Amino acid sequence: MRTLVMAAALALPVAAQVTIPLFQAGKLRALIFSGRNNHDWRESTPFLRQLMVASGRFDVRVIEEPAGLTAETLAAYDVIVLDYNGPRWGAATERAVEEFVRSGKGMVVRHAAAYAFHGLPVLGDRHVRTTIVEPAWPEYARMTGSAWSLEDPRTGHGERHSFRVRFTDRDHPVAQGLAPEFWATDELYQNMRLRPEARVLAVAYADPKMGGTGKDEPVLWAVAYGKGRVFHSTLGHDLAAMWEPGFVTTFLRGAEWAASGAVTLPAWIDPARPQQRRTRVLVVTGGHDYDTSFYTLFEGYPDLAWDHAPSNREAYRRDLRPRYDVLVLYDMPQEIGEMERQHLRDFAESGKGIVVLHHAIASYNSWEWYSKELVGGKYLLQPEAGRPGSTYKHDEEIFVYPVARHPVVSDVGRMHLWDETYKGLWISPEVKVLLRTDHPLSDGPVAWISPYPKSRVVYIQLGHDRLAHIHPGYRKLVKNAIDWAAGLR
Repeated sequence: MRTLVMAAALALPVAAQVTIPLFQAGKLRALIFSGRNNHDWRESTPFLRQLMVASGRFDVRVIEEPAGLTAETLAAYDVIVLDYNGPRWGAATERAVEEFVRSGKGMVVRHAAAYAFHGLPVLGDRHVRTTIVEPAWPEYARMTGSAWSLEDPRTGHGERHSFRVRFTDRDHPVAQGLAPEFWATDELYQNMRLRPEARVLAVAYADPKMGGTGKDEPVLWAVAYGKGRVFHSTLGHDLAAMWEPGFVTTFLRGAEWAASGAVTLPAWIDPARPQQRRTRVLVVTGGHDYDTSFYTLFEGYPDLAWDHAPSNREAYRRDLRPRYDVLVLYDMPQEIGEMERQHLRDFAESGKGIVVLHHAIASYNSWEWYSKELVGGKYLLQPEAGRPGSTYKHDEEIFVYPVARHPVVSDVGRMHLWDETYKGLWISPEVKVLLRTDHPLSDGPVAWISPYPKSRVVYIQLGHDRLAHIHPGYRKLVKNAIDWAAGLR
C-alpha cells in the first residue's frame, strides 16, 4: 500500500505536490468545542475564532460534534475552548479531555459552559424544543472549579445590565498589568458553587435592583488541574456582550495562559482595533459605475486596513506615501490635475505597490506615463496610431488559466466565471503574463505584472460586477495581488 501511495504522489503535477503545513508555526493551537448550546453558538463560535486568530497568538480549529474525539485527536492542541452546553460526549472522549488538561494542557470555559454536565435539564434543540437530562460528570466540576445548583440558594442570574468587574487577584498572569476594573454589559451569574481549588481573579457586585444577591459574585477564576490550567469566564452571553473590550482582553489573555502558562498579549485589547500589523490600502474609484459588491473584496481580512476615495481628486490631494502601502485603482477618469498627477507619480516612484483592476486600464488615455510605463497596457477609447478602438462585451462565460508561477496566482488555479471581456488592448511586450483566456472576444492575457521598475504593479482585467466580485478565485487573486504589491509575498 505504501508503494502505491508513493507512486501516486510521484505522478502528481509539481504544483499539486506543494506541502501545506497543518498548523501555523509559532502559534498556540486551539480547538473550540461547539455545535450544541442553549445560546447561539452559530454566532459566538465564529466570533471567538475571529478574536483568537486576529490576536496573532492562535491557530484555531472548530469541532461541532465533540463526541467521539480521542486522545490522539487532542494531542496536537494546546488548549480547548468550550463554547458548548449540550449532551455528554461519552466516556472515552470525557476521559481524553480530562487527561488532556491533567497532562499539562489548557481549557477555557465560557459562559453557558459553566452549567454543562451538572445533571441539569439542557435544551437539546432550539427548534423542536427537546430537553435533555443526563447524569452529572463529576470530574467536570473539578476541572472547572465550580458547579451550577438548583438547590437554594439557586444558581442563576438577574436582569442583564451594565456592571463593573473588579480584579481581586492582580498577581495572576491573566490580570497582571490590567486596570483595576472594567465594564461588562452582560448576565451576571450568582450563587455559583465554587470549589476550594478555584482561584478567583475578578468579581462583580450583584445589585438587588437587577435581581442580584446584594454581594460580590465571582466572574473570572483559574483552576490548576493536575499539570494543566483552566480559565473560567462567566461572561459572554451574546455578541454584544462579547464585543466589550473587557471580555475580549480577559478571554484572550485567559486562553493564552491556559495554553502556555504565560501571558504576552497586551493589557487592553479593543476588538475594533486589530492587534497585528495591517497593510494600508487606498481604493480609488470614479469615472465608471460598478456594483457595490466590489467593496466586499476588502472585507474579512484582519491584516488589511482600507480607505476609499471616490475620485482621483480626493485620492491624490495630498502625499500618499506616509499613509498607504498599496493603491487599488478601480476608476476610469480621463482628467487629472497637476498636483494629483504628481502625488500619484510620487507614490509609484517611491516603491509602493499598485493594483490596477478591470476598467482602470482605460484611465488617462492621453497620459502615456500611466498606460505605457505604469500599467503596461491600455484600453483605447478611440482609434489611435493606426489601431482601432478597443471593444468590450458583458456577461461572457470565460475560462481562465495560469501561465506563470508567481505569488499573485499562487493557489488560484483555473477559473470558470462570467465577466466582461476586452479586446484590442495595447499590451506592452515586456509585461509578465500571469493569467490567460482563450475566449475569442479577448486578447488572451487577463492578468500581468507591469515592467515598471520602480514599484510592484499588477494589472487584473477581470472584475466587472458581482459575478466576479463574489467568485472565490477572483477574491483570492485580488488579495494575493495586494499582498504581493505590499511586498508580503
